[in-house]
Amino acid sequence: MPLVQSSSFLTLHYRLSGSQGDIVNTFGGQPATISLGTGQLSEAVEQRLLGLAEGTHTSFDLPAGAAFGERNPEMLQWVAKKLLAQHGDPLEKYAVGDVVQFPSPQSQGSTNQSFAGAVREVQADKVLFDFNHPLAGQAVRFEVQLIGVL
Repeated sequence: MPLVQSSSFLTLHYRLSGSQGDIVNTFGGQPATISLGTGQLSEAVEQRLLGLAEGTHTSFDLPAGAAFGERNPEMLQWVAKKLLAQHGDPLEKYAVGDVVQFPSPQSQGSTNQSFAGAVREVQADKVLFDFNHPLAGQAVRFEVQLIGVL
């Protein structure tokens, strides 16, 4: 039976949850495909997968901040609505809790990489985005069912 190694390619179902519930849950839908070592999962989560056998279904808990780091106040950024309109839909309305995808600076002219920011506050001329991972600073439960290991 194949075991997960640091460069494994995995087909799996997984659930990431914190104090507010599930952030990602593939159970009941299509399984995910993940290549370890590429940043698709946090390093702390990947470390917990190493050595598991194909077919394993398990859960583990990571203490607050271990999976996605601590919350960083510098990751809260005000963005002018004028700038948002120039680079997106000028009719877009923003509400607290919305998650907005932004193109990564490294994606200019190449792949369509992006990162997300959650709306925390809306003012007349600007929007406050939180670019921290939704589970930053939280204890995380990770449930995994390894379907295939290559």
